[in-house]
Amino acid sequence: MLIPFSIKNCFQFLCNRQVPAAGLKDMVKNGLILQSISNDVYQNLAVEDWIHDRMNLEGNPILFLWRNSPSVVIGRHQNPWQECNLNLMREEGIKLARRRSGGGTVYHDMGNINLTFFTTKSKYDRMKNLKLIVRALKAVQPQLDVQPTKRFDLLLDGQFKISGTASKIGRTTAYHHCTLLCSTDGTFLSSLLKSPYQGIRSNATASMPSLVKNLLEKDPTLTCEVLMNAVAAEYAAYHGIDNHINLINPADETLFPGINSKARELQAWEWIYGKTPKFSINTSFNVLDGQSHLEIKVHIDIKNGRIQVCNIEAPHHWLPLEVCDKLNSSYIDSKFCPIETTMLTNILLRTCPGDHELYCKWNILCEKMKGIM
Repeated sequence: MLIPFSIKNCFQFLCNRQVPAAGLKDMVKNGLILQSISNDVYQNLAVEDWIHDRMNLEGNPILFLWRNSPSVVIGRHQNPWQECNLNLMREEGIKLARRRSGGGTVYHDMGNINLTFFTTKSKYDRMKNLKLIVRALKAVQPQLDVQPTKRFDLLLDGQFKISGTASKIGRTTAYHHCTLLCSTDGTFLSSLLKSPYQGIRSNATASMPSLVKNLLEKDPTLTCEVLMNAVAAEYAAYHGIDNHINLINPADETLFPGINSKARELQAWEWIYGKTPKFSINTSFNVLDGQSHLEIKVHIDIKNGRIQVCNIEAPHHWLPLEVCDKLNSSYIDSKFCPIETTMLTNILLRTCPGDHELYCKWNILCEKMKGIM
């Protein structure tokens, strides 16, 4: 029988404790509830990889609770240029991560709870997990109207998305992770998850925009701490397991041998950008020429995050054809990123130290190209 929990006895029932350095595998007895003390997106995603790859989950399900400092997380098969505003993210210092699971793009901050349900492949059941979350929410606020959908989202009041789902199914193990919007920055969420880039053609998985709402807007008592404790209490009651949230440090190699290597892989440019499915860009921009504007056309093919084909077409009277060809060829095999474009442009500029006009035009093109990256 599932026991209903009030807000008060959620806190009485669950007491946070540190996992001993003896090792995580020794802690799992019929199940385990973990909570990360880190807010680093790469470290927390590395925990998912480590548990999925290293743990025997037969009869030992695990719930992992985690939150991140501001970051954008894309699905394994997505295109970041198509999904988010990379220029704004760089300006604001927002991290970009690519997870191992599929699904769409999400914005994380300390007001967005992440829940990962680890099981064996045979026990994998997303709907069961979502219904468990619904029971937890109604235990602390019975009046909430929250329902799971056929797309494995959670809707508040029949229209506002408060949770999205993604998953990874391995040979013997699986995990289902989802978000729970508590008090996230809605303005940041909207502006960061809106791509400004034009002319992208791609077969990458596209996100489905949705109306969202924070649970805290519905009830100011529904803080992240209350919600995490409620879900943990419901999980413990359902599985009949130890009623403690175990705090973990994702950077602790004594607990997770080899985990920092996994975190470094997740931070690598080759993973975040290089794993983007091939795509092309057909766009144009205007440059000022005296009192008039000239159109510069750009076609770029990108594979593994690197430029395979580059065709910048500028009016010959503004930029000679041989100069344009030199610029096009210099981009081939380079990373499709502003830093590498700046480096390439600086190298090219050294070849024309006395030509001030050409120097200025190359600088203009460089800034325009960086704007589409």
